[in-house]
Amino acid sequence: MSYLTTPTGLTRAPTGPAPLGVGVPGFAHPLLAPTEWAELLRCCRGAGTRGVAPVHWAVLDVANGPGARPDPHCMPAVARLRETGVRVLGHLDTGRGARPFSELISDAHRFLEWYRVDGFWLDRCPTDRTLLPAVRKAATCLRTLREDTYLVFAHGSHPCPGYAESADQLVTFAGGWSDYRFSQVAEWTADYPPERFCHLVHGVPRSHLDEALRIARWQGAGTVYLTDRRAAVATGTAGDAWESLPGHWDAFVSRIGTGVSE
Repeated sequence: MSYLTTPTGLTRAPTGPAPLGVGVPGFAHPLLAPTEWAELLRCCRGAGTRGVAPVHWAVLDVANGPGARPDPHCMPAVARLRETGVRVLGHLDTGRGARPFSELISDAHRFLEWYRVDGFWLDRCPTDRTLLPAVRKAATCLRTLREDTYLVFAHGSHPCPGYAESADQLVTFAGGWSDYRFSQVAEWTADYPPERFCHLVHGVPRSHLDEALRIARWQGAGTVYLTDRRAAVATGTAGDAWESLPGHWDAFVSRIGTGVSE
């Protein structure tokens, strides 16, 4: 298990006092996934009780963004989640840095006006140093739109360290179990606490949940989402793997709720 080794330039990230929690990267529309939204709400309402994992945030993606008009099905679903104290994040696609600044901010305004989101999920966030100034500019503007705006940069891999200065949390892994079980963590992440990092893993068999959670803790991630669903090969992205409820959802959240030993 190579996550227990330390090759050149890589090291184990420190574990900290923050509890491991769940981040939900985006269930399908409430009309298409009513069970998923209902189960998420149940979990949010039960967070803090024995065997129920805390939900750190959930992403709202109406139509690759806020959509063209307020959605009458998403509005009450979001309101119920926010009543539990869980952050709801609006999905903003950065296009790996290619999307115009004005479009991002326009989508953000609609998310706030229609759904009163608590922050934003910057999907397909770039990782290289050359695009860092543009992402910083967008993040600075987004933070002025509401008080205590929470920002998650969904890189999917380790970005250059400068991105950590502008986000509340970075997604430093988003991919399949076959890659995750042999993944490594960048050395610079050891300078930050676990709540600054998130791992999203699809294709995780139920029998490997404990191992996956140990990897997350070892690598210093404070937020995780593990599903046995797999990304459709035709799409080339993992997005569809997050849209439906994991087949081992109860086992997943209960393991986080009770803790997994090192």
